[in-house]
Amino acid sequence: MTTIKKIAILGSTGSIGTQTLEVVDHHPDKFSVEVITANNSAKELIAQAIKYKPNCVVIANEEKYKEVDDALFSHDIKVYAGSDALEQVVQMDSIDIVVTAMVGYAGLIPTIRAIEANKPIALANKETLVVAGDLINEKVKQHQVAILPVDSEHSAIFQCLTGEHLNPIEQIYLTCSGGPFLGKTRDELKHVTAKDALKHPNWDMGAKISIDSATMMNKGFEVIEAKWLFDLTPDQIKVIVHPQSIVHSLVQFEDGSMKAQMGLPDMKLPIQYALTYPERYKTSFERFNFMDYPNLTFSAPDMETFSNLRLAYQAMDEGGNKACALNAANEIVVKAFLNNEISFLGMPKVNELVMEKISYIAKPTLDDYIETDKVAREMAIELIKKRTI
Repeated sequence: MTTIKKIAILGSTGSIGTQTLEVVDHHPDKFSVEVITANNSAKELIAQAIKYKPNCVVIANEEKYKEVDDALFSHDIKVYAGSDALEQVVQMDSIDIVVTAMVGYAGLIPTIRAIEANKPIALANKETLVVAGDLINEKVKQHQVAILPVDSEHSAIFQCLTGEHLNPIEQIYLTCSGGPFLGKTRDELKHVTAKDALKHPNWDMGAKISIDSATMMNKGFEVIEAKWLFDLTPDQIKVIVHPQSIVHSLVQFEDGSMKAQMGLPDMKLPIQYALTYPERYKTSFERFNFMDYPNLTFSAPDMETFSNLRLAYQAMDEGGNKACALNAANEIVVKAFLNNEISFLGMPKVNELVMEKISYIAKPTLDDYIETDKVAREMAIELIKKRTI
């Protein structure tokens, strides 16, 4: 008899959330949707709830509670609103796994609450580990909870390490496409727009992650995430530019041998692997054909032009609350860039200034992280107001 795994999807209306639901569509005999949540996308959340019939839904924006509740009243689906509700629903006994597909810092506290409730985490919210990796790892160890990476690069490393637990890692290589501005100079980037930056060549992602990919901040955050996921030192984590996005990442072992995980750029595969681990379920996804890609190329990243990647390594080296401050500032500058309030090259400038100005805390508590996030955001907002960036 097949046991159906009940899933909670935090951020079900975003890119990862909707693709998680596509995975559910492929395997209706394996998965059911127990909880779905959204921040503001009420109409999309309502449509998903009517289709998948979860036990309950949460709309974080409390002003949209009535709209969602009225629409779902006749469907016998419980509706809650607000951040407190989000933290509470992840603790439901009926949930078998929590997919954290929320974007940004907002995913931190719900993920902590899910871990404390002993729920396995399919982690797509990289900011959780960027902001508070030490704290999350302490919680994971305390509650003996599995963190299963959903990011394609970290899923690739995770898959390469299967069966290799006795073999020490020499280093890992996280690949990146280089984004829409690969090869551009700083002069060429002075006047690029949000519309330009949103045109990612290979991946279908939301606006925030698309901008982060264009600035290389997304890769920087993935470097920090890899440190915490795989217990690595900064010098063990390398980034290589791979425009075709076929080799998703590589592991090099102490004997010099390397393992890579490859495939077409499709997030549904790492999502499904996180949900089914250690099994692999048959899919109808498009298959990679070597003849379609006769040339796979690799090069070093330009960390001077795309200085956000350098800042991420710096934050990782300094430790403490520095990465938390970097993440907070970055969320502010990306929003400002999307609203035409800051230039493309102005984003890393503000990020660097906030990292310099923030009061350093070597061993932050959760309250310290919350305060750092708040102060760093305020700093970034003031810098954007005061400077022509």
